[in-house]
Amino acid sequence: MEGVKRAARVAAVFCLANLLLLFGELIVLPGWLTAVVLGGLAVFYVSFHIRPRWVQAATPRLRTLLGGYELLVVAFWTILATGVFYGVLYLTGALAAMAAPAPAWMVPVVGALVYVPVILLLLVNGFFRVLFTCNRLRVVWRVLLFFTWWVPVFHLYLFYRVLKAARHEYYFECARLERQAVHAENQDCRTRYPIVLVHGIFFRDWQHVNYWGRIPQALAACGAELYYGGQQSAAPVAVSARELAGRIQAILEETGAEKVNLIAHSKGGLDSRYAITCLGLAPRVASLTTVNTPHRGCVFARHLLDTLPQWFQRLLERQYNAVFHALGDQTPDFMGGVRDLACDACAAFNQAVPDAEGVYYQSLMATMTTGKSAGFPLNLTWRLVKKYDREANDGLVALSSARWGTFLGNLTVPGKRGISHGDVIDLLREDIDGFPVREHYIRLVQDLKEKGF
Repeated sequence: MEGVKRAARVAAVFCLANLLLLFGELIVLPGWLTAVVLGGLAVFYVSFHIRPRWVQAATPRLRTLLGGYELLVVAFWTILATGVFYGVLYLTGALAAMAAPAPAWMVPVVGALVYVPVILLLLVNGFFRVLFTCNRLRVVWRVLLFFTWWVPVFHLYLFYRVLKAARHEYYFECARLERQAVHAENQDCRTRYPIVLVHGIFFRDWQHVNYWGRIPQALAACGAELYYGGQQSAAPVAVSARELAGRIQAILEETGAEKVNLIAHSKGGLDSRYAITCLGLAPRVASLTTVNTPHRGCVFARHLLDTLPQWFQRLLERQYNAVFHALGDQTPDFMGGVRDLACDACAAFNQAVPDAEGVYYQSLMATMTTGKSAGFPLNLTWRLVKKYDREANDGLVALSSARWGTFLGNLTVPGKRGISHGDVIDLLREDIDGFPVREHYIRLVQDLKEKGF
């Protein structure tokens, strides 16, 4: 409420400037005083563009976001106030009196020539500030904001959506940073053993595009010692597990730690289980937490392998392998990785790879509410999993398939949004109402610490 009041006051100042410019001759003020007032308003206007909101935000991004929000709100109130002002002048007949002997329409025309550039600059400044700093503003709204901000009536609804997203993100981030500061002060993620994040299929541990989104940064800020699995993007489980085992051995030698904690997403959970049980890593792994891992495989994957033409599968494999070989994989094997995710392959895997003694196994899952919870291709595959696996899923993995060891539960949110296979690892860096992803992983690692791992 205070922000709205402040925006209304600033808008009133800009409206006053408009009145002075248009009707200065009707106001009994000395010329020098009018010049001083207008000069002061000009200085205020420029300074408002540079620093719209004099507040100490927690980060430069939040300060920029809040400034953009302020600029857009002030522009909205100024447009509204100016429209009401001219409407009152017209309905009362004052517009014609002020314009005489010129036509009445000359007053709003002159006002527009003076005022439109002023408001337009506010809109442009606020637009770009919000566009580049508001993570909650989805691509569709960014496009609409860019191309349709000028459309009458619709632009009011557009303003409402954009301002709502910016406001929610600001307060959400402030609250999150306060919680994270407490976690950081207490070093809540300083576990006994280092943490290794193990990615799933079709991705790599790139340096500049983190598979785990903003999660590693949040964990590190709270004291976590983090490393990455580093296996290729797509390969049979046995191959990926050997790569993972080699990486874990290197981490143990580098840190001097006795063991590691593994947090693995998707196929990374199967790679981790194989490395623990079959490659002798059980004594060096304290815990394995699997996130949306298809421990019992995917029925729809088996169906696709049986129904898609062989020539199409070979074409897809050649194209994928060529691209990821160029991106750094030494021996990518697209179909080898996919086959190991089919339900029959995972059934055989579970028989051959029992849990190892001395390792703590736990799992968690997240599910989408509808196919609209995510974009392509998960909106399509959600329907396939729903049809063939016949249960709630995240767009790739069915709920029952993800249960392994101690089950920490199924994550979901109210309404139609849901949590997809990518959302659960913050792949798109998107804040979802009801699922503070970074806080969730902080608590997950904090729990490992409290268990002595």
